[in-house]
Amino acid sequence: MAFIKKSRNSDALAQDERKVQRDCSSLALGLEQPDPLARRWAARDLADCPDASAALVSRLQREDDASVREIIFSTLTCLGDDIAVAGLVQCLRSDDAALRNEAIEAMKQLPDEVAAIMQGLLEDSDADVRIFAVNVLESLRHPEVESWLIEVIERDPHVNVCATAVDLLGEVGTEASREPLRHLKARFADEPYIQFAADLALKRIAEI
Repeated sequence: MAFIKKSRNSDALAQDERKVQRDCSSLALGLEQPDPLARRWAARDLADCPDASAALVSRLQREDDASVREIIFSTLTCLGDDIAVAGLVQCLRSDDAALRNEAIEAMKQLPDEVAAIMQGLLEDSDADVRIFAVNVLESLRHPEVESWLIEVIERDPHVNVCATAVDLLGEVGTEASREPLRHLKARFADEPYIQFAADLALKRIAEI
């Protein structure tokens, strides 16, 4: 009986291509390949290319394959340079909720890099961006998190931004947050949720 040779699967073929052309210029071009598998390999291997962030950010804004997008975010997090961080911030302004959420999760993995721009994000003219910035703080594990949140509840004019911040202060707040929380209650005296969340945060702080 004759044996029929099995055709090689697409993963094996993609790995062959990966071995043939792995210079950074070729990998950047690989981000534009029609095959999502080729784009995934390119995005993965660009982690070894220090100047790849611009190409990755450009592709991210157009990428419609979730698995490719996931790898691009992972590689941008590995690179973590100014262009990568700026690209993640750009995603916060997108109308695509999934893209925004993925960017937030990626930014949480870059505490030092994001800390350098956090003040600017918390002062952004777009209230939604300020809310997303507070969401990033949730897992940033940076020593200034409470200070940033206090500044938000003391200065931000938007009730939803303050509500997001006070929720997090209910988890990380210390004695330093007590007076700012009381001032927040006075500032938004007619907002039931602010009253509830601030009282909850004050109660938790008192029990520490």
